[in-house]
Amino acid sequence: MSDTKHNWTKEEILDIYNKPLMELLYDAATIHRKYHDPNTVQVSTLLSIKTGGCPEDCGYCPQAARYHTNIEGNDLMSLQQVKAQALRAKASGSSRVCMGAAWRNVKDGAEFDEVLEMVRTINKLDMEVCCTLGMLTENQAQRLAEAGLYAYNHNLDSSEEYYKEVISTRGFEDRLETIDNVRKTNVTVCSGGIIGMGEKEEDRAGMLVALATLNPQPESVPINALVAVEGTPLEDQKPVSIWDMVRMVATTRIVMPETQVRLSAGRTEMSREGQAMCFFSGANSIFAGDKLLTTPNPDVNEDMEMFKLLGLNPQKPFIKKMQPQTVEAADSQFQSLGEKPKWSRPDHTIERNESAKEKAKSLR
Repeated sequence: MSDTKHNWTKEEILDIYNKPLMELLYDAATIHRKYHDPNTVQVSTLLSIKTGGCPEDCGYCPQAARYHTNIEGNDLMSLQQVKAQALRAKASGSSRVCMGAAWRNVKDGAEFDEVLEMVRTINKLDMEVCCTLGMLTENQAQRLAEAGLYAYNHNLDSSEEYYKEVISTRGFEDRLETIDNVRKTNVTVCSGGIIGMGEKEEDRAGMLVALATLNPQPESVPINALVAVEGTPLEDQKPVSIWDMVRMVATTRIVMPETQVRLSAGRTEMSREGQAMCFFSGANSIFAGDKLLTTPNPDVNEDMEMFKLLGLNPQKPFIKKMQPQTVEAADSQFQSLGEKPKWSRPDHTIERNESAKEKAKSLR
């Protein structure tokens, strides 16, 4: 009998989140062992294939063009550069490469065609390929699927209510529509969020409600701790405590038992003991490498030492779902439609985002 349910309420999730810690850990670990190998953790590599210059105003993001964060931007990487990075990641133990581009949404054209070739190339290396490229249409999702994409990441970031306190340039409903477009293909969904942005526990529960009530639930849920970057609106936020991370991981594991729970940004602030508690509580994926797009991350050798200490093994690719087949561009059934979708632009402003923008103007 499956433990998976899709009618979670915020009150139910808050009750889980606030359980006595030892009881919470026991419940999460029990469910984790039912659905997953507790000694196996997937190692993924996150690669920023296009950095900086993003038009969005996400309060946590150093890649937003309107903020002054000293991030060195770059145009879209070449296919050869991406393949070399993927081979390096594979040699260091990664089974998945996630490519991120600082775009508001996918636009049909030469750059997207190049990304499709990157997907084809990495899939042929027998690695899982994930992309995070912003909003995308159903046809664009189908083209990615044909190329051999394994997963598409599109985070909800927070609850629908608190989302409006962090981002004003795109709507929460667009996030859900993009996930729905991905679901119309054979590509798996990766969607999670960030804690430590000033939200309340109710917002953390609200985000999990939004994810856990999807049917099917996301195959992958990243749990990020905010990395407060100077120049962003959230630069003064204090680091989230390890206890909050452990509770969030454990709660996610309980409400989404079959999901890969990804211990993502913020690991540089966590001790090995703290990370071990997260693994015990149900986290079974990390991102390796010295950077997560633009923020610091533990060195891959440090992670391998931690794995050895804890008796953990890197997960092989395509354990949860078989490898997709790559369709070459010439044989594709889905061609560019030259789409120009009208993704929403909410009409509210966020004071701290506006202040950070004005500060950036004075520094340029």
